[in-house]
Amino acid sequence: MLNVKKELGTLSMPWEKEYGYAQAVKNGDTLWISGQLGHDTEGNLAEGMENQFEKTYDNIRTLLNNFGMNEDDIVEEVIYVTDMAAAFQARKKIGKDFYPDPQRVASSIVGVTELALPGQMVEVKIVAKK
Repeated sequence: MLNVKKELGTLSMPWEKEYGYAQAVKNGDTLWISGQLGHDTEGNLAEGMENQFEKTYDNIRTLLNNFGMNEDDIVEEVIYVTDMAAAFQARKKIGKDFYPDPQRVASSIVGVTELALPGQMVEVKIVAKK
C-alpha cells in the first residue's frame, strides 16, 4: 500500500491557529485549498467585491505556488458571495486574468447572507490536481 503523507500549507495568518485549520492540504497529487478571502499579508480585507476577488485569487496563487502548482492545475472552485450581482461582474473580469482558460474549471457560486469576517464579501474554495 502506498504511504502518502499529507502536506499542509499556511499563509501565516493569526486565525489559522486561533480557529484551528490549515489553509491548504495536499495528499498525493491533489491539493485542497480552504476557503480563501481577499486579505493582504497583514490580514486586512480589501475594499469592494472586485478588490476582494483579486486579493483572494492572489492568496490562492500563493498557496498553489507553495506546492509547485499553478492556476491551470485547478479543477474545481466553489465561490461564496454576499452580493451575487456584484460577484458575477467581478468574477467575470478577475477570472479572465487569473485562469489561463476559465472554461476548464468546474465552478459553483453560492449566495450567502454573511461570511466569517465583518466586511468579507467573497470566499473561494479550490481543488487542484497535478
